[in-house]
Amino acid sequence: MDELPGTFGTSSSFALRLGQTVFSLASLFCMCSHVEFYSYTALCYLVTVMGLVVPWSLTLLMVDTYSIFIKCLPHQRRIILIIFLGDLVLSYLSLAAACSTASVIQLLQDAGGSFCPPNLKVCDGFGLSAAMAFLSWFFLSFSCLINFWVLPSM
Repeated sequence: MDELPGTFGTSSSFALRLGQTVFSLASLFCMCSHVEFYSYTALCYLVTVMGLVVPWSLTLLMVDTYSIFIKCLPHQRRIILIIFLGDLVLSYLSLAAACSTASVIQLLQDAGGSFCPPNLKVCDGFGLSAAMAFLSWFFLSFSCLINFWVLPSM
């Protein structure tokens, strides 16, 4: 079987998992650097989802690293199916969290200065967190699509 770029256990899969991990950690840190996010459910939802994406991506990043150094590709149908389903669920959750956070930030900015004081730059940090969540979603959905593409050929 020819190896597709991005399939599990390859260096391009390592790059995708590294991107997922970096952007989800950046989103989590941008959100948690402000204490005010506890007041809004959508912002707490983003923290929860990114808290799920980080260990998932780190675990698969370590497995990809191991597979690259050992040169043993874990191409078993059940493993790829579990990874596909995990990526699919987390992709939907992270898209929903990023969209809801972006909409809440837009609503807060349109509501006026009482919710987003201009001197604190709170909403800018939340917006940056939503942008990082969108980038994390992009990498998650791309790796999900690649694993879905590989699954029938096994």
